[in-house]
Amino acid sequence: MNRYKNITIKKNENGIRYYNTTKYPVPPLNFNDIYVITQEGDRFDNLALQYYGDPTLWWAISTTNPDLPQNSYFPPVGIQLRISSNISGVISNFERINE
Repeated sequence: MNRYKNITIKKNENGIRYYNTTKYPVPPLNFNDIYVITQEGDRFDNLALQYYGDPTLWWAISTTNPDLPQNSYFPPVGIQLRISSNISGVISNFERINE
């Protein structure tokens, strides 16, 4: 999934182009959500490939866990991660709030 396909490009007063701010939804809790305990070597992109079949959806796992640092592909070892069971809803909400 290309997260930036619908994100507008703006220009500042000096003519420098930049992407508009991207907003990420935090999905509501769902009875069918998956919970995993992270292990050494886990990465958000590999978990997205395992659970969603698409490594580019790594951001969906990262933002489902907003208390984690959002600046790394590597979640802390030994914590519980929530993986949303409704990835189509996450993508739909992402596209809706970033129109």
